[in-house]
Amino acid sequence: MAKFIFVTGGVVSGLGKGITAASLGRLLKCRGLKVASQKLDPYVNVDPGTMSPLQHGEVFVTDDGTETDLDLGHYERFIDENLNKYSNLTTGKVYWNVLNKERQGAYLGQTVQIIPHITNEIKSYIYNLASSTEADVVITEIGGTTGDIESQPFLEAIRQVGLEQGKENCCFIHVVLVPYISGSDEYKSKPAQHSVKELQGMGVSPDIIILRADGSVGSDIRRKISTFCNVKPECVIENLTMPSLYQCPLMLHTGGLDDVVVKQLHLDVPPADLTEWKEMLARIATRSKTCTIALVGKYVKLHDAYLSVMESLYHAGFENDSQVEIKWVESEDLPDQAACREAFADVDGIIVPGGFGDRGIEGMIQAAQYARENDVPYFGICLGMQIMVMEFARHVLGYADANSSEFTPEGHHNVIDLMADQQGNIPKGGTMRLGKYPCTVLPGTKMAECYGQSEIWERHRHRYEFNNDYRQEMQDAGLVISGTSPDGRLVETVELPGRDFHLGAQFHPEFKSRPNRAHPLFKGFIAAALKFKKGKMGR
Repeated sequence: MAKFIFVTGGVVSGLGKGITAASLGRLLKCRGLKVASQKLDPYVNVDPGTMSPLQHGEVFVTDDGTETDLDLGHYERFIDENLNKYSNLTTGKVYWNVLNKERQGAYLGQTVQIIPHITNEIKSYIYNLASSTEADVVITEIGGTTGDIESQPFLEAIRQVGLEQGKENCCFIHVVLVPYISGSDEYKSKPAQHSVKELQGMGVSPDIIILRADGSVGSDIRRKISTFCNVKPECVIENLTMPSLYQCPLMLHTGGLDDVVVKQLHLDVPPADLTEWKEMLARIATRSKTCTIALVGKYVKLHDAYLSVMESLYHAGFENDSQVEIKWVESEDLPDQAACREAFADVDGIIVPGGFGDRGIEGMIQAAQYARENDVPYFGICLGMQIMVMEFARHVLGYADANSSEFTPEGHHNVIDLMADQQGNIPKGGTMRLGKYPCTVLPGTKMAECYGQSEIWERHRHRYEFNNDYRQEMQDAGLVISGTSPDGRLVETVELPGRDFHLGAQFHPEFKSRPNRAHPLFKGFIAAALKFKKGKMGR
């Protein structure tokens, strides 16, 4: 039978509940347990798929095609387990499911209410994740802040789980801010006390309290929180700001988090074997090189919009003995090649990640042109791959109006288009090619060199495809189609031959990169950037 851990947050949002949950998952996995993670989000959208990345950050996609909150990326990167459709639940999805059941007569004419119908739907996701993954431990993070009106049904649901499963099978962890007041030179525990009181008012008493602070709060504050929040002294644990996210598991392990959780849940497991994680941290600490990558996007004002891309670049740096510095370039600031020369003068590679809508597209095409004409390593992901194709069509094939039917539906040379079976009035949510699909790799290409495999599986999140009407013409002009769907119908990757790295992938490789196992395409891209930098220094 699975054990259940619930992570809530108080005082303010953005405390790092996700990192705490992910770090604990890694620690428990290092103790031999199978871990599954989950995020319950209070917002009323059915999923984050139609939300602006500037509001909510990136949309993470699981193998089974579920569009989820970005915290699931942290979970997968830390615990190195592929999550599924039960790993993210929103208020919108809860009500969507319940109302559909009501319309179908599933409740046999009952009055549908928050309790039991809404809370039962929430609980079903918690229990279904446990059964679908056969996990020993399910870690569930509750989004938002305790006291928010929209969080109440989720807190009531986990209270019921605690009652149903028993104290020895459930552990409640509350992450709170302990603010530092510079005028009096002291940390204050009162916000934490009020937050715990609010949580207890909902019927949930935390077993462990995680103190989020920039520095050590001291033993007096920990003792005060232990006394007034009714938890044991060893269950008040600091979570300090660290130079690297990936140091957090070791910090929390040093604070005794996994020990108190194992004790609370009566788990008979060996001590955590953190050898591999420590070796990775040693590689991070001893990197001797640096390279600069320009990330050209339309959402760069919020770096979380490209969170998995950022982390994948860092992972690739770990395995190339290099720090990776990201230069954030707003694509709308690139009207011409002169602007590109200025923006990219000090960079060693250019990456254009995914996105939707026509804003900033012309600047991305300018960036792709600059990379191609100046032999700068280029990596295009999803939209970035489509940009590479559009740029090639404009400046190599000579179609000045080459575009995508996403942006110019009536265009004469739409080299990116909907497939024949996609035509018609398509709704926005959940209708794209989502989740993992196979890709056949052409021998002798950069793809083959990076992967070392003839067939790969990668995750997708897009609607428009390479237009096969231009396939032969582009190949004749030198564009290499290095990856396709197994039936050869869909173009998955394109590249330019004779380059260290100039590649576009229709899929999202960033979703599968891990800190201790960089994705092969990102690894190859950073290796090419370092080679490019070395060549520049030699000139």
